[in-house]
This record gives sequence, C-alpha cells and structure tokens, in this order.
Amino acid sequence: MRNNKLILMVIFILLFVGIWGSNLLAAEKVYVNGIDPDYPPFAYVDEKGNPAGFDVECLDWIAQEMGFEVKHQPTAWDGIIPSLLAGKIDLIYSGMSITEERKKVVDFSIAYWEINQALCVREDSDLNIIAALCGKYTVGSQRGCTAAEWIEEHLIKTGILPKDNLKLYESFSLALKDLINGRIDSAMMDDVMIEDALRKGQPIKIVGIIKTGEEYGVAVRKEDKELKEMLNEGINRLKKSPKWDELIAKYFTE
Repeated sequence: MRNNKLILMVIFILLFVGIWGSNLLAAEKVYVNGIDPDYPPFAYVDEKGNPAGFDVECLDWIAQEMGFEVKHQPTAWDGIIPSLLAGKIDLIYSGMSITEERKKVVDFSIAYWEINQALCVREDSDLNIIAALCGKYTVGSQRGCTAAEWIEEHLIKTGILPKDNLKLYESFSLALKDLINGRIDSAMMDDVMIEDALRKGQPIKIVGIIKTGEEYGVAVRKEDKELKEMLNEGINRLKKSPKWDELIAKYFTE
C-alpha cells in the first residue's frame, strides 16, 4: 500500500512539474516580428534606434493583452518573407498587403487596414498621373512592394512604360529623396506613406490615386496556426479598445 501511495505521489509531482514547466516555457516565448525599418507611419526605426510606428505599437499592445512577448527585428523588405520561412523571424506585422501570390507561401491574419496606391511628383511639377506614367518619364518605387508589382504588371508588361524607366529602391524614403532632388519624375507607393510624407512637409504633391483596395495583414508561416489565431483575437480586441483610436490619432492625424 505504501509503495502504491509513493508511486502515485511521484506521478503527481512529475505531472505537476511537467505542466508548470510547459506553462513557463509558453510564458517565456518571445516572438520575433520582422519590420521594414523605413516604412512610416507603420514601422520604422526612430532617431534613438528603437523600432517605432503604428504597427509596432499595435503588436506591443496585442502581446501584452494576449500574454506573450515580442521583439521587433528590422529586416530588408525584399528578403522579409524568406526570413520568415527560414525561421529568422516569426511574423511580419509591418504594413504587408495580402496578395494571392504571397498567400501561396505564407498565411495571413485577418485584415486590419486598407490602402490604395498613390502617385506623387514634386510640388512644382506640371505632370498629372496620365502624363507621368505614359512612358516618357521615370517613376520610382520600393523594391518588393505592391506598387512596384502594379507598375510591372500594368505598365511594363503592356509596353506602356520602358523597363528602364522604373527605378527601384531599398526604401520609399530613398525614392522620395531622388524625386525631390530631380533624379526621377514621380514615385508610387501606398497612399498612407505619401500622406505621411506630406504631413511632414515634404515638397511633393499627389497627382493620382490608383484604387487597388489592398488590405494589410500579419504574415505567419502556414504551420503556425495557433499564432495566427492568437493574432486574430488580439487584432479584434485592439480594434474594440480605446487604444485603437488613440494610435490612429497619433500616427495619422498629428
């Protein structure tokens, strides 16, 4: 009888330690979020070298609400999905449009933002959107973004724009700099980014909006179903909380 009680006690202790240990491991899980380091207002590295932006603060809130830790890892945009698939990062919460092409290799959370593509020129330019994209002028965009994909699909493949007239950059900020300095004639990017540049006083103007109706979502590996569901729940909670309106006011109206 004593041996049976001793055996039962040992089993109970082992079960308790196992459950406690697995909970501890779960609590200590740190998810690495890959961000574009130059994608304001959604994600960027501030003057102190810290990750910042609307998406960064949204995920920080979700992590606290859902009980996990997160680290934001600046990652080159044209290599960010390969980094996710290679396990270097765990998710991409950084203004990524949900596209059919991307859905072939990654899963997405529910959508949390909608954008269109905007074309901007220097504020003293006489170009309109038709003239700027007719094939006589250069247009800049960020490598690997949906704006560049739209130009490739609708202008270059159709013969409207010579391939050499599309200038690709590592970030939209670099394209914007070249536009202002007269090295290119126009630049295309997500409307929210160009609007952010206008709020900051950049000498540009928007000459047209292309209604692509894209939606931003959080990318995860296809096998990470639990993470995806946790993010979905977190996004839903965030959008119902006062924090959502607070962040919108901070990043899109100030």
